[in-house]
Amino acid sequence: MSDAPKHGAAESTPIDIHERGAPKDGVPQESDRRLFMQLLVFEHLTNFDAAVRLLKARLEQGRIPSVLYADVNHPQGLGLLTFSEDPAHFVTRVADAVRECNRSTELAPWRTRPEFSMLGRTYSTGFESDLKHWLLDRPRDTVMHDGWDWSIWYPLKRIGAFNRLDPKEQGAILREHGTIGRQYGAQGLAHDIRLACHGLDSNDNDFVIGLIGETLYPLSHVVQTMRKTRQTGEFMDHMGPFFVGRVIARVQG
Repeated sequence: MSDAPKHGAAESTPIDIHERGAPKDGVPQESDRRLFMQLLVFEHLTNFDAAVRLLKARLEQGRIPSVLYADVNHPQGLGLLTFSEDPAHFVTRVADAVRECNRSTELAPWRTRPEFSMLGRTYSTGFESDLKHWLLDRPRDTVMHDGWDWSIWYPLKRIGAFNRLDPKEQGAILREHGTIGRQYGAQGLAHDIRLACHGLDSNDNDFVIGLIGETLYPLSHVVQTMRKTRQTGEFMDHMGPFFVGRVIARVQG
């Protein structure tokens, strides 16, 4: 009789990919829905204003919810933020709208700046009081909020040592970080969007962060303050590049 190990039981164990929040009215919250968000950045060196008008028109025609940003660090730069629960949305409807603009001979060529491309998905930590709001509504409402026109978007990656810490120690480190973020949000200074991008990022980053607010300085200030946390000071491999933008148009879809 063969002594080969039997792997059947382990291989048949279901893998749980649900997001979970805190119990609500005594009932556990779980969901298999997530919002994907993508930032694309372009430059157009010949007729920037006309290019923006054309892209906005295509987004409106396609009923594609989106935000257009003027790139603070590039006078001819443009950021396009889109979002959907279906990741195919980005390679069909969004990509088609961009290609249509690029086929416009009088406005070509567009140049994509892939170093600023970011794609991530919402996720839960297990403590969210309203899981659906956290996963689907809050990120969309934040970027579409009238008057919150400044943003900083950036990816980050932790060092591997963080993943080997005891869960309790990880929790304490994340709470320190989260407490600071909530303080800025409660005072209306900065509102954060946190997306996981494991396996979705060309540079193997772990997360994409969006900081959104009415004015730019508090967004820079929260990044500065976070430098003092244990997560950033001890367990951050790298952050950035940073895309800094101001809203020039929103398309409701």
